[in-house]
Amino acid sequence: MKQFKVIAIHVFCWVLILTYQYLGYFVESVSFPLIAFGISLSFIRIAEFYICYSWLYPHYLKRGKIPQLVLGILFTLIFFISLRYLIEEVIYLKVFGFHNYNDQTTTFSYILDNIYYGISYIIIPAAVYGVQQNFKNELANRKLKDEVVKSELAFLKSQINPHFLYNTLNYIYALAIPVSDQLANAVLKLSDLMRYTLNESPDGKVSLSKEVAYLESYIALFKMRFEPNFYVDFNTEGITTQKIAALVLIPFVENAFKHGVVNDEKHPVRIKLKVNGKRLSFEVSNKISHAQKDHSSGVGLVNIHRRLDLIYPDQHELLVSNNGNTYKTTLVIHM
Repeated sequence: MKQFKVIAIHVFCWVLILTYQYLGYFVESVSFPLIAFGISLSFIRIAEFYICYSWLYPHYLKRGKIPQLVLGILFTLIFFISLRYLIEEVIYLKVFGFHNYNDQTTTFSYILDNIYYGISYIIIPAAVYGVQQNFKNELANRKLKDEVVKSELAFLKSQINPHFLYNTLNYIYALAIPVSDQLANAVLKLSDLMRYTLNESPDGKVSLSKEVAYLESYIALFKMRFEPNFYVDFNTEGITTQKIAALVLIPFVENAFKHGVVNDEKHPVRIKLKVNGKRLSFEVSNKISHAQKDHSSGVGLVNIHRRLDLIYPDQHELLVSNNGNTYKTTLVIHM
């Protein structure tokens, strides 16, 4: 429905423009050759418009892609000049016996004249595309603000004082030490996880090494629950001083533990984090469990996609593969 509405608006605008342009032809009884040249020019300009509007600006009107944008504009001008020459100087001559430019027109003059005619329909789609993007951004910002308000209200409604819970865990840890080292260690790990979630930075980002430490504590806590039959292969590479949005990696590990098999030595849960320059790759694969699922926890892919879109717009890729036996997610972030 939305796409139909956009098409209808485009058709309506072109009808207005062409009606205004050709109404004068019929009023002044313009000759057939002039009408033919007007039609061909309009057709080529419309084609030029949609090359820019649908391909050139969506792909290359971005920071860091100026060279590609310039090459695209040159390509569009060459397309305009070449197509106009083909229609008006070749096809019209063979079909109707007339052509647009006289035989004394030099190639340089022909190109220069058509740059003049073609440049306007490179500028117009830029303006249309820019206005459209501004409307989209405004709607997205309004929607984001509404979602933030809803999230804050939901959080305030359901919040248990996290500091109280953290302090309580420390108290339980002190009580657990004389009873069981294993119980005390479990409470300590849980306390560490809680403390990490309470530490906030102004930009919402933390050092990647801290995020990895959080993942290791999370895995260690699960290991206490399932050991000795708990098999996870966690490898990291290239971690230095990079920063990442807090808690952006944990949902993939959480879902692997929730939906996967963790007690099969031949098919361990494999977690690999690799950083190469400003490219972070995070892979999580697990054997799929066909047991009854626990619906009380876990983060859906829709929520993960939404958070990544908000934090890393146009800076991430999320690939998911499922062959019925193994489930694998690959997250790539360009930091």
